[in-house]
Amino acid sequence: MSSTDLLLTFNAGSSTVKIGIFTMEGDAARRIGKGVIDFRAEPLSLGLTRGSQTFEMPLKAEMTEDLHGVIDETLAHLADHFDTTATRAAGHRVVHGGDRFTKVIALDDAAIDAIDALTPLAPLHQPQALRFIRALRHLKPHLTQTASFDTAFHATQDDLVRRFAIPRALHDEGVKRYGFHGLSYKFIAGELARKAPRAAKTVVAHLGSGASLCALAGGVSRDCSMGFSTLDGIPMATRPGPLDPGVILHLAGERKQSFEAIEDLLYHRSGLLGVSGISADTRDLLKDGRPEARQAIDLFTLRIAGEIGRMAATLGGLDAIVFTAGIGEHQPAIRAGVAKRLSWLGLAIDEKANAANDFTISTGESRIAAHVIATDEEQVIADEAMTLLRGG
Repeated sequence: MSSTDLLLTFNAGSSTVKIGIFTMEGDAARRIGKGVIDFRAEPLSLGLTRGSQTFEMPLKAEMTEDLHGVIDETLAHLADHFDTTATRAAGHRVVHGGDRFTKVIALDDAAIDAIDALTPLAPLHQPQALRFIRALRHLKPHLTQTASFDTAFHATQDDLVRRFAIPRALHDEGVKRYGFHGLSYKFIAGELARKAPRAAKTVVAHLGSGASLCALAGGVSRDCSMGFSTLDGIPMATRPGPLDPGVILHLAGERKQSFEAIEDLLYHRSGLLGVSGISADTRDLLKDGRPEARQAIDLFTLRIAGEIGRMAATLGGLDAIVFTAGIGEHQPAIRAGVAKRLSWLGLAIDEKANAANDFTISTGESRIAAHVIATDEEQVIADEAMTLLRGG
């Protein structure tokens, strides 16, 4: 492959898509640009970065279910800034791969149908990824497309860890813990191997609007806070995290709430937004002086610290904690709140290093190291696509 060959990546969230533009240089994928579309914005626009230059380009296409117009116009904008005639492949993040997809795959009709069949397990994210896959397939039918799965990284977990205490037949049918944010955790595992190789037993806290934690032993996933769905683990922006199943029975039985109403409650009206009644954004809550805002932040840090303690039991000890993603990388107050609740483990934070978002934010006397590492899911998608394209 020549150095001019391009690889595009699409990281579709529930309401945004992050686009990566990479050159394919030998065995490596090197990022040369990135874009983002926020589907909540009106009017739609494509934010694009190339080197030190940034561009904001309005999208004139109407928002349709199949996204054909939006994707076609986006590709046209990319062609104004990059030689997209050299595009050789497009890689996608797909949240749920079930037990079937445990590594990167090339996408064909059968694979796309199998991914679609998993939509009930990730109703917010799976449809979005499929929209981009199908739109590109329609617009660029001969372009190779690959899928990288968030669940794949967690396939290394023991069967015992993945089980719920439910009838075995349900487990065998696929009702089990899968874990998510795997592309982020794979990137962090690689960074830890380079920057902190002695951190054999590590808990990584991926803290964004969606949030989870992962227990790594030697860079391998051994436990994860998210389970069967993206609802479990710790409170998130609008999702509740740990919830007694009896609450669902109460809402459906005593309160006579419909499936749709309960689903909306769990995915869109709970978490930090539900507790505070103010905002789903920790930045807003940290600046707000009302007790409800403070309580939402305190609950967030309490549950994160508790989950770290649980994962230390899975690992049989703890060497380090890593904070990553939007909140984890940029909000010292949240990190400090979690660390304060873990002082019993011997964790001590250097206030100056924490305020500066340094790589190491723990003190020299701390029994556990604490690090801040920026994640890059698009790089993992690109690297996995490259592995597949070169026959790995």
